[in-house]
Amino acid sequence: MMRKAKEKPPNLAIELAGISLKNPVMVASGTFGYGEEYAQLVDLNRLGAIVAKTITLKPRLGNEPPRMVETASGVLNSIGLQNVGIDAFINEKLPFFREYDVPLIVSIAGETTDEYVQLAKTLQGEKITGLELNLSCPNIKYDRKLMFAQDAQATHQVVSRVRKATSLPLMVKLSPNVTDIASIAKMCEEAGADGVSLINTFTGMAIDIENRKPILHQITGGLSGPAIKPIALRMVYEVHKTVKIPIIGIGGIMTAGDALEFIIAGAKAVAIGTGNFVDSLTSIKVIDGIREYMVKNKIKDIKSIVGSLKCPKS
Repeated sequence: MMRKAKEKPPNLAIELAGISLKNPVMVASGTFGYGEEYAQLVDLNRLGAIVAKTITLKPRLGNEPPRMVETASGVLNSIGLQNVGIDAFINEKLPFFREYDVPLIVSIAGETTDEYVQLAKTLQGEKITGLELNLSCPNIKYDRKLMFAQDAQATHQVVSRVRKATSLPLMVKLSPNVTDIASIAKMCEEAGADGVSLINTFTGMAIDIENRKPILHQITGGLSGPAIKPIALRMVYEVHKTVKIPIIGIGGIMTAGDALEFIIAGAKAVAIGTGNFVDSLTSIKVIDGIREYMVKNKIKDIKSIVGSLKCPKS
């Protein structure tokens, strides 16, 4: 009696802007620290990639507390890009990753285009895999009226200048607090970005009704979590129809089903954010859940379902 040949496991590997990932599940900037904070809880080598906490030129203490509050199906945060600064990041945080085989994408933020360029140049010679330009943090004060990602021309300028300053793969994190996110994504593509991450948080607020005061010291903060997933999903779908560069889908992903919705809508990879706070193993469970879905549905390669949404013809 002949034995049935054992089927090959599904292929979850993808290439994202020239970066080889074991699977399409990343952890989002600002929710996973510098990686070492989760190392005792999560097998980092199983992740598709880590996007480190956003780094600025100088250390930042962040905003005054209270700066985080839970809301219905979400979290409002006003951390204010607290970080150790680029020098301490290179000297104290980067060495940790030498022990791991996982792509490291470094998120950077600046007050000016020149600061983004300087950060990119400083990181060019370091052992990192790519850069994510955070043009869209809604909870820090800007000298200009709008954050970069709310201005198409400003976005084009900073992306094009950073593109000239580095050969590293370049992703751009976009703001949902705009009228037309697809047009901003198109500007990123034209300026030389290798991919776009969407979305960042929505601007929101919470009020203490007993004292009739804002709960957050900064009054407003960034809303993340399951509450924003349907809007994030729609934006990924719209951007996928507009650009050819890969999309990293972010926004309220808590389960493998959530992640698969983003992939089917057009995201080549996804990033877990608030889910890391709820369960440190969320990313691992999402990876396992995607694999189970593929086995169940006889899907051999994850790439075959990227952007596979079947919409009714009008």
